[in-house]
Amino acid sequence: MATQKANNSVRISAGEWRSRLLKFPDVNGLRPTPDRVRQTVFNWLGQELHGLICLDLFAGTGVMGFEALSRGATQAVLIEKSRPAYQALVDNKTALKATNAQVLNLDALQFLKQNQQKFDLIFVDPPYHQGLIDQALPLIKTASSEDGLIYVEAEFALTDSTDWKVYKSGKAGNVFYHLLRAAT
Repeated sequence: MATQKANNSVRISAGEWRSRLLKFPDVNGLRPTPDRVRQTVFNWLGQELHGLICLDLFAGTGVMGFEALSRGATQAVLIEKSRPAYQALVDNKTALKATNAQVLNLDALQFLKQNQQKFDLIFVDPPYHQGLIDQALPLIKTASSEDGLIYVEAEFALTDSTDWKVYKSGKAGNVFYHLLRAAT
């Protein structure tokens, strides 16, 4: 009989909850954004995110959304389809006393189709090899505020499109990460 593996954890790197651990279960396709990548992305965004309303699609561990809140974001909505990962997000929200986090157990694409709210910063890190980025980006256009930024983590490099311009990008191991702005 196989023994259940202990919960994994990832550390928040800065802000109010600096050094706090987020625990998460083993879920197929769940990969926390590497520390080095998170550090780079938040350097791009600026250390203070005061006043921003964030959306963490395909939230997984929730580290991007919780990190944004830790750095002063006003609100973060975390969307996660996997029930075990969703429950871990709820548990982490409670442990952090993150009253400005809203955690929803929904399919990210369905959420985008019904969403009416505008977000200043949207994190997109879906399971790889399922074509979810191509499905999500057109729907994100209506969820993004006028000057909104979109962070996308993928198994491939993104290029400019009709709707999005790659503002910054990098690669760490097999992870390609990008900051997008709406094309003008």
